Amino acid sequence: MNFIQTRGEDVSKPQTVTFSQAILAPIASFGGLYVPESLPELGEAFLRKHLNSSYKVLAADMLSRFEIDIEQSVIDEALALYDKFDDASNPVPVVKVKENLYVSELYHGPTRAFKDMALQPFGVVLSSIAQKNNQNYLILAATSGDTGPAALETFKNRANVQVACLYPDGGTSDVQRLQMVTEDAKNLKVIGINGVFDDAQNALKRLLASESFNHALKEKNVLLSAANSVNFGRIIFQIIYHIHSYLELVRQSAISFGEKVYLNVPSGNFGNALGAYYAWKMGLYVEKIIISSNENNVLTKLIKTGKYDLRDSAVVSTTSPAMDILKSSNVERILFDMFGCVRTRELMESLELNHYYELTSVELETLRECFDADFCNGEEGKAYIKDTFTNDGYLMDPHTATCFKSFKTCSNPAIKTIVYSTAEWTKFSPVIANALSGEVDSEDIVALESISKTAKLEIPAMIKGLFSKKIAQDVIIEKEDIEKEILKFI
Repeated sequence: MNFIQTRGEDVSKPQTVTFSQAILAPIASFGGLYVPESLPELGEAFLRKHLNSSYKVLAADMLSRFEIDIEQSVIDEALALYDKFDDASNPVPVVKVKENLYVSELYHGPTRAFKDMALQPFGVVLSSIAQKNNQNYLILAATSGDTGPAALETFKNRANVQVACLYPDGGTSDVQRLQMVTEDAKNLKVIGINGVFDDAQNALKRLLASESFNHALKEKNVLLSAANSVNFGRIIFQIIYHIHSYLELVRQSAISFGEKVYLNVPSGNFGNALGAYYAWKMGLYVEKIIISSNENNVLTKLIKTGKYDLRDSAVVSTTSPAMDILKSSNVERILFDMFGCVRTRELMESLELNHYYELTSVELETLRECFDADFCNGEEGKAYIKDTFTNDGYLMDPHTATCFKSFKTCSNPAIKTIVYSTAEWTKFSPVIANALSGEVDSEDIVALESISKTAKLEIPAMIKGLFSKKIAQDVIIEKEDIEKEILKFI
């Protein structure tokens, strides 16, 4: 399968590239992204075939339908990492929480967040390609809290790869920060910036497209790639768990085969939602995809009004910091799929130059055929956390809680909903402790122990151990100094 470009082609890039080329150099012409030239049609036969398949068997067959240019032995090695999740036989449990509401738990990997689902296998694939080509790569990662730990975990000590991870200082939970700054592998560099996630992501995109930065790296015999979901190597693995979650509901007799469901996704950088959209287009039985945001609700406004307006917007710090994002990169891939490369380039250039674009009424109608959205503020989210724990015995993190509001406001109650839980409760313990008992200003370790006692849940060893690990990465810089700091690392 070949990959094409969301904003059309210029003379600097080939018209089409292979999967391995797209993941090694993920930024396309005019600053755009790569997408499949066409999506494989899975259909009823494929889904029925995997009604009783393991996650790895499903994943291997789905990847084979994309006909990616990766050796089967590498794919097998990559997918074998799911065996190290909490339950090797079921790395993504789907749990009934309320009537017609099921939670797909994507956080049972080594860093306790959904980014492990894609980044664990992605690290094997990219490192293997680099070794096969006898090339050395710098992998850039910008994180609002979960991509960073997962990228560092998957790439640490891998051959032919170095990682520079950018995070907003003060913009992550303490656990997320500790997961990054305690990493001591020599091929990893963690850089805190005085800014917000959008600053980190903008720097990443600028450096990926910068001729001077790429030239400076080449002089050191280093090429450049990225671990964020601008890289389709992330997205391809994020399609799988939507298919798995649907089949789990069939296996549990919660739905009949062919029955449509809602997929309710925390907003973030829109990679999770894009995976859901692609799964739908490939044949999954979906009623609609619901996007759940926090107070940084630009995506709610886009889906409700057709306006992506950042002119008077600034990132608001919230209780669900992984969604404290204004520019969600993967919206571009949706725009391309619906409206083509010419319109996508026009819209994205307007967003970059004017901080605004507006869809036509026909375009908005097309968008709303697939998506609905709502947002949930922090106090509402904490109320959902407490209510769901008290009445249903289920403990969830603040990002998952945003989905519980949109479940009420955007869903037909007669249709089953799959909510995607993107992080374990351990990642945001002060917020959850406050929701459950009202305690305030608790340090993470105090909040973790309080929740563990209240909920009768063990704190995972990989989380508890963070608080006694030595800080290995203590760099915090101004965003203007990012390029210089990375070149110093290289």
